[in-house]
Amino acid sequence: MSTPTPPAETVTALARRYRLELDMGTAPETPVWTLVPGVTEFTPKIDPTQQEVTTYDAEGWSEQAVTMLAWSIETTIAHRAHPTTGVFNAAQEALRKAARSFGAASYVRVRYYDRTGAADAQEGTALVTWEPDGGGPDAVDTIKVTLTGSGPLTEIANPVAGAGLLSVETKTLGGDA
Repeated sequence: MSTPTPPAETVTALARRYRLELDMGTAPETPVWTLVPGVTEFTPKIDPTQQEVTTYDAEGWSEQAVTMLAWSIETTIAHRAHPTTGVFNAAQEALRKAARSFGAASYVRVRYYDRTGAADAQEGTALVTWEPDGGGPDAVDTIKVTLTGSGPLTEIANPVAGAGLLSVETKTLGGDA
């Protein structure tokens, strides 16, 4: 009996690998992708709707089919302001304003991708929920932002693929292998 070959993939990916960007352009055909800074938590989700499709042919076993997909991103951001003027970050402000709008102004176009260049990149249009976390006098200003997809979440080419922001050597220097 032979010993199974261990997988070659032995480095654990870090949650902070994601980068979130907002299209700040005025026309979809010419996006102006802008970093949403201060992300402290990031959770992309795809939730399937499943319907029962059991027939007599299943011999008593239940059968399911996916009939719809819904996507969302839950993220927490540190609210960023300019150190001199106190003006809040433009991308964060665009999210806040969209959360308080109706119609076309309530939608944002976002993309997220693996900042190391891995083949994990998505883009879509979403509605925004902006919820300040509040806190005591010693707390920092953090915001829970939920992006609820409206339409498809499309796989895209990773914008940093090939040029990755971190090299393999850099990944191993931090001691996380």
